[in-house]
Amino acid sequence: MPSRSDITYFGAGPALLPTAVLEEAAAALLNYNATGLGIAEHSHRSEIATTIINEAKADLASYLDIPDDYEICFMQGGGSAQFSAMAYNFVGNWVTRKYKEVQGSESDESTVLKLKSAVENLKIDYIITGGWSQKAAAEAERLFGSEHVNIVADSRKANGGKFGTIPNEDTWNLSHDAAMVYYCDNETVHGVEFPGFPKCLERGPERPIVVADMSSNILSRKIPISHFSAIFFGAQKNLGSTGITVVIIQKHLLPQPSAALMRQLGLPIPPRIFEFETIVKNNSLYNTLSIFDVFIAGRVLKRLLLQHPDKVQGQQILSQQKAQLIYCALEAYPAIYQIIPDEAVRSRMNICFRIKGGDAVEEAFLKDAATVGLTGLKGHRELKGVRASNYNSISLEGAEKLANFIGAFASRSWTSSVE
Repeated sequence: MPSRSDITYFGAGPALLPTAVLEEAAAALLNYNATGLGIAEHSHRSEIATTIINEAKADLASYLDIPDDYEICFMQGGGSAQFSAMAYNFVGNWVTRKYKEVQGSESDESTVLKLKSAVENLKIDYIITGGWSQKAAAEAERLFGSEHVNIVADSRKANGGKFGTIPNEDTWNLSHDAAMVYYCDNETVHGVEFPGFPKCLERGPERPIVVADMSSNILSRKIPISHFSAIFFGAQKNLGSTGITVVIIQKHLLPQPSAALMRQLGLPIPPRIFEFETIVKNNSLYNTLSIFDVFIAGRVLKRLLLQHPDKVQGQQILSQQKAQLIYCALEAYPAIYQIIPDEAVRSRMNICFRIKGGDAVEEAFLKDAATVGLTGLKGHRELKGVRASNYNSISLEGAEKLANFIGAFASRSWTSSVE
């Protein structure tokens, strides 16, 4: 049986965790800080839990240079729960702003009529570049109705019905005064990543409210945080274990209208557990949070801060080096490998490709890779093929090992084909 050191795991998530972090976590589960109790047994209302939460928040803010006018909160339900939560909260905040503009009272019929008129023009904007942004848009349609959802762009329309590109910004159809503009920064299934923040969404006189799903590329490159109204990400790719989701949100966008007003306007009311204002007021402890998972995230962050004195910039350089190694290995054998997404939007995190020759050849690739300790490479069930998830826990040596294997497998395949 292989040992942990024999394996380089390229799974798309949950992802590989640093061994040193797992060893700390294992010890903490049995006896945390000589308290005689494991970390999972301590109350989430305890001083221990509060310290773990606050340290993780501070280290995340330091690593990503998050400004003071943002809140950080830990939630549950993964990215899929945030498809609902983001729509609920930003529509709610949009109503709050409209209510202030009207300067009336909820009990005043004319005020409610003005707000109902405004709601007729309510739009939530979505840029669809892969399966996750597609699901987010579908959830908004389910909650608010298709009349309130505007598809700014859909990459399938200009790509033969398939994902793999990002439409040119001059084709985007942005709404005026949208409750939010939503996009997924890195699509794990199709290996599509935004090269940077979209130019048309940058600050301006009528700067849109921008929300991004960064579940699979967070902590891997510098982010212009101030361009975003909110960012969310599941922990299980680059931050920690499955079980918590992080939300970073501007403080002034937290306020929500009353449930009574939302009912009068015919708009859905979020469960309390999805209401960011409530979660922030309770320092992420409105309900029983998994402190163990926050502990793991905190240890990963402390490790990153020690590893990279220049913080996320150091990891950005390393992530690019690793991705370049793997892509160059694939590009060296165009007769064997076909990289799926367009070159301009290739993900550094999820490298998706097919192998010419059909399913049998791809199965042979996966089998041979596993024999040398390269595992987790099977592509998503919808796309098939091969997917190498190059998350932060993959070492440079691990990326080099995969690149060398890609070359060796291609050489064997080429030799077999000419014999």
